[in-house]
Amino acid sequence: MNSLQDEFFTAIHAVWNRRWLALAVAWGVCLLGWLIVALIPNSYESKARIFVQLDDALAEQVGIQVADRKREIERIRQTLTSAVNLEKVVRGTQLAEMAQTPKQMEKVVLDLAEDITVLSEQENLFEITATVGIGSFSDTENAKLAQDIAQKMIDIFREENLSGNKGEVKETMSFVNQQLAAREKELEAAEQKRLAFEAQHPEMIQGGAVNLQRLESSRTELRDIEADIAAAQSAVAAINGQLAGTPKNLPGGAINSAGASLAAAQNDLAGMKARGLTDSHPDVISARNQIAILRQAARAEAQSGSIGASNPAYTSLLSIKAEREANLMALQSRRAAMQSELAMAKARQIDNPDVAAEAQKINRDYDVLRKQYDELLQDREELRLRGEVRTEREAVKFQVVDPPTTPLAPAAPNRPLLLFGVLIVGLGAGCAAAFAMSKLGATFSTSGRLEKVSGLPVLGTISKTVTDARRAFDAKRMRLFYGATAALGGVFILLLAAEFIQRGMIA
Repeated sequence: MNSLQDEFFTAIHAVWNRRWLALAVAWGVCLLGWLIVALIPNSYESKARIFVQLDDALAEQVGIQVADRKREIERIRQTLTSAVNLEKVVRGTQLAEMAQTPKQMEKVVLDLAEDITVLSEQENLFEITATVGIGSFSDTENAKLAQDIAQKMIDIFREENLSGNKGEVKETMSFVNQQLAAREKELEAAEQKRLAFEAQHPEMIQGGAVNLQRLESSRTELRDIEADIAAAQSAVAAINGQLAGTPKNLPGGAINSAGASLAAAQNDLAGMKARGLTDSHPDVISARNQIAILRQAARAEAQSGSIGASNPAYTSLLSIKAEREANLMALQSRRAAMQSELAMAKARQIDNPDVAAEAQKINRDYDVLRKQYDELLQDREELRLRGEVRTEREAVKFQVVDPPTTPLAPAAPNRPLLLFGVLIVGLGAGCAAAFAMSKLGATFSTSGRLEKVSGLPVLGTISKTVTDARRAFDAKRMRLFYGATAALGGVFILLLAAEFIQRGMIA
């Protein structure tokens, strides 16, 4: 520990003995360092924050979801610092003075790309930062330029949001209109081909439709009739089962036959004819069938000579049975007519297989083209509506939360800290130079160090004798040394004051 202490004091003594050298080196290093710091241009930073509104009920109603608007905003954010947009910034600000040639423009754009950042603080909050530090501009010009660049970036953000959507919608609508026009021409050609085919082969046309279409429709209708006949047969079987378990007459009372039901059915038939219904009408056919059934029931009742009151339930079941059997017979008649029609259509198709195949192909092509045309027409209307919502209502709305302001203090460099650092480095360099010179010399600061280096015992030391004239001269030199040291500190203070005064002069 004592050895370290001796070394420390020895170093201090060596530096102090060469204090003028240390002071000279400190002055030189400080002046050079302060000059370098003074040449570093100030960089001014302007920030702006934009809040993007992603919720829009009408936009969601027409199919513009929140995820779509997020992707749109992310695309704008990523392309905001593209070379094309940065060139717009250069041409719209004072940077245009530095870009007179294409090569200069390219360099300015590349430098500007490093000085602009667009960050996403939250899901819908963005921060635009512009940093400017051009040595040929004054601090006031750099500060104003930083604000102008940030404002220009906001303008481009707004322009990309509006005109970008308009351009995209316009291009999409143009493409859809071209496709729609092409489909319309193809559809017209298919219609002309279909009309020409119908004119050449009228036997394949029924009611304005191709025979194959009618044939398929008839087959579908026949399947439905078959299902209805099966249901009607089940209903008749069910009512027959109920009739088998129901007595015709109730014991006691006067004779009451099925004549009343027959008379009522005949009255209904007379009313139908009075309304002008023909014999081929389904209701008239059903009424006739019901009368025939009731007439047989009345005849059987008369032959049996049953005595007793007629059972109303049995009579009602007979009416229901007659109605269901009449319905079944009508369905069977329709089936027979439909089968006859299908047989005739198949016969015509068998007679002209090539014509039928061509008709089927023409009809299929026409249906496909018609479906594509209708789908494109619907898509165009949806696109038009979505485009109007995007352009007129601005599906992506935003507002500037913090507008770009003129910075009052440079963001970089931290000149006061650099000035102080240069002062510390200068003082350290001076002390290091004085200590190094002491190591290069052939003198020893203490007798112990001389004894250690030479390996010989030191018997004693002789103190330095100073005259009054020498003492006065040393005192004068010390005052000069203190003055020079204080001057170094004074220069540092003046530089700090000039820095803060210069900051306060920025408007």
